[in-house]
This record gives sequence, C-alpha cells and structure tokens, in this order.
Amino acid sequence: MDTLTRRRLVLLAPLAVAAGAGGAATALLLRMQEGSYDPHALPSMLVGKRLPAFSLPGQPPSAGFSAADVTAQGQPALVNFFASWCLPCAQEAPSLAALQRDGVRVWGIAYKDAPEATTRFLDRYGNPYVRVGRDPAGTTGIDFGLYGVPESFLVDATGVVRWRWTGGLSADSVRQDLLPRLRALS
Repeated sequence: MDTLTRRRLVLLAPLAVAAGAGGAATALLLRMQEGSYDPHALPSMLVGKRLPAFSLPGQPPSAGFSAADVTAQGQPALVNFFASWCLPCAQEAPSLAALQRDGVRVWGIAYKDAPEATTRFLDRYGNPYVRVGRDPAGTTGIDFGLYGVPESFLVDATGVVRWRWTGGLSADSVRQDLLPRLRALS
C-alpha cells in the first residue's frame, strides 16, 4: 500500500466512525419515537432462573439473610440493592416505604457500603426492609449480575427471579411495571 492510500484511509477512518455513531443514534431516536425504547430494559441473566445462593451478614440491628430466607414465606418478594452514597437510592426510598406499607416483602442488600453509613442512610430515609444484609465486597452483586445501585429483583414464591429493574423505583414504575407483575404472581 502506498503512502497516498494510507493517508486517505487515515482521513476516512474518523468519517466511518462518525457515520456508524450517527446510524446508532438515529436507530435509538426512532425507537424512542415509537415508544419501544426502555432504558431500564437491560438484559438479565437471572430472569426466569432461581435466585442465586447467598448468605449475607446483617446490618445491625437486623440479622443477616440468605436466599432461602427470601423464599421461606412462600410469597413473592423484592430484593433491592442500595447504598448510602447513591442519590437514586435515596430518591426511591418513598416508593419502597409505600411497598412495605402495602405488604410487599422487601429485602435490602447494602452494596459496598460501610455499616455506619448504611445505618445513617436508613435512619434518614427509613427502613422498608424485612432485613438488611451487607455485601461489602460486592460478590453477591456479581452473582446477581448487578449493573449498579439501586437495582431491584422480583422473586416469585418458589425462588425464581421474574423481573428486574435497574435504577430507582418511582411511584410510576411501581404502578406501571412492578404491581402488575406482583398481582400476576399472587
């Protein structure tokens, strides 16, 4: 390949990258316009499979819990990963409290958080959880395929994960996405 051809390729490479990015952006905008784009619809390896085996130490004054504890009552439950340093976790606190008041069993996993910071967070925003377990190294989060916090997993009475929500739960997401799934499982 001669020098002139190499220079042309070097000059055209950024153009090709820009064209590819433009095509991807156009496809995304078209999906948004059609209403078929859901930013929370990240694929999950767990949906349709059993809850991963785990056993977590407790966040005082709560005892720890395991996967078996989540399913022991024979009813659907929500497993919620959160952290004190996470702003969307604080924003979803009222939605989790409302779920608790409505009788939904919500299990909390403090993800990569210092116990003292978790205690302050729960004191400030409320504790809607049946129990709070600590995942200081994030290994349980890895087993769940966690993208980040907050993230919630709906588990049926038999221990099969039926739904996953990435990001904070809001009153709208609870009403439109979670509650219909909970009703279907009851």
